[in-house]
Amino acid sequence: MTPKRLIAVYASMLLLFAVVLGRLYLVAGNKEYAGTAQAQTITTLPLQAGRGGIYDTNGIPLTGYEQRYYALSVPGESSYTRLFEHVSYAGQSLLYQRRNAAAPFLIEVDGDLTNEGVYTYSAPRRYLPNPIAPHLLGYLDGEGSGVAGLELAFEDVLAGARSSSYVQCITTAQGRLLAGQSPRYTPADGSAKGIRLTLDERIQRICEGAAQRQMVRGCILVLECGSAKVRASVSMPEFDPADLQKSIEADDTSFLNRPLCQFNVGSVFKPVLAAAALEKGMGWFCTECKGYLQLNDHVYRCAKGIAHGRLGLQDALEESCNCYFIELGLQMGGGQIAKTAGIFGFGQPLYLARGLKSAAGSLPGAEALRDLGQLASVSFGQGELLATPVQVAALYNAIAQDGVYTTPSFVEGIVEEGTGRLLEDYYQPQSRRAVSANTAKTLRQMLVGVVEEGIGQEARPTQGGAGGKTGTAQTGQLDAAGNELMNYWFAGFYPAENPRYTIVVLQDGVAEPRVSSAAIFAQVANALAYLEPPPAGAG
Repeated sequence: MTPKRLIAVYASMLLLFAVVLGRLYLVAGNKEYAGTAQAQTITTLPLQAGRGGIYDTNGIPLTGYEQRYYALSVPGESSYTRLFEHVSYAGQSLLYQRRNAAAPFLIEVDGDLTNEGVYTYSAPRRYLPNPIAPHLLGYLDGEGSGVAGLELAFEDVLAGARSSSYVQCITTAQGRLLAGQSPRYTPADGSAKGIRLTLDERIQRICEGAAQRQMVRGCILVLECGSAKVRASVSMPEFDPADLQKSIEADDTSFLNRPLCQFNVGSVFKPVLAAAALEKGMGWFCTECKGYLQLNDHVYRCAKGIAHGRLGLQDALEESCNCYFIELGLQMGGGQIAKTAGIFGFGQPLYLARGLKSAAGSLPGAEALRDLGQLASVSFGQGELLATPVQVAALYNAIAQDGVYTTPSFVEGIVEEGTGRLLEDYYQPQSRRAVSANTAKTLRQMLVGVVEEGIGQEARPTQGGAGGKTGTAQTGQLDAAGNELMNYWFAGFYPAENPRYTIVVLQDGVAEPRVSSAAIFAQVANALAYLEPPPAGAG
């Protein structure tokens, strides 16, 4: 090789070497490449994400937290062997499948294994104590996300404000921890938000206890008069948020949140007609009850066919006379009944929160009530009329509050976890005058008469007095023995003077209740008196 060619070869090699060296320099200085290389050696393992809590009106938590432990499993038989006895059956299967995995992973274990030389981390797991308003609160899926009730309605608030904690491992190409490198744990930031409800945990538990002892199916609602804040919302049968499969297999309607569902209402609707009559100046109306009334070839009867004789509005409410209210409805006309019922909130859904609302019920309009049969049936709470317990509660609450209708509220607002400070106010009720103060006062006196002198005497509390109305509604359904299933209601206010609570009790779809709804009303009222004794001289 000539000297010139040799110099050319060396020059070419030198140039190539310079190019390669320059390229290496550029690659080494490129942060993106560096980050990619590092990511290949780092395994990030998220733990259970945090979640905001749900609280009662006094800041008492209605949701709980329990600590769960997660062990770091690294590739190799030794990790598989050490953890096997500390995991569930499903965990054992997972360990076996991943014993030779190419990267570490976390697996739930039965306790803290740090003292046994295992990297162990704890994370809070949200759950719903049972029983405490599970129908209203809803439940979570296996990943800790809300799928029903308020948990779902406020999913973005409860889950969106707190990041999950995580563990990072620097590993070799075989997935084992790099020598001298321990896993790094990074906690969640903890900036969660919670939801404060109008529920009072003490009143909720009182009502749940009464329902559990004495109801098969039904609900209890307690509203605070004036504010119309819902202090208790109970539905039966209950379900266990931690064992949904049991209720699915039972097929017992336990997932229904009955306070928000629509039912045949029966005689608890009669105060609507009484209010319409008083507003129209027809409080004087009297008629003769023979125990039955024939209209268009159809016979309507009072309970057990009892003939009440001649009576007026007060007596008709006390005796719950169907014939009287049919005659009253025919006198007033369907338009007046539909208008008054609409003012009291019938036929309209109640919005609890984003995406969560009650049923609207069914309120036949003036045109439908031109049919005399339909008008007669609606006049004593039957026919196509359907309503939710929360609508019935709003009616009686308006009567207790001088005729002012206020939409019931379940949620007070979004709060800051830790401090309980209100961040966003959800208590924004709508109020309107439904009837005059004089009409409401007269109705209260009449409903007190139902409890003191009429068929609602089982609802009388031991102190303070009460006013209210019974209701027994036909459903058209039969049990296996051929007995018709009925809805048994009692709705009213307590105490009689200066009411503080509106209470609705419903037992639905039963042939005969173990304990009357009126008696359950009295038990709830007595318990409320224990929590907050009535003023001296009341009752």
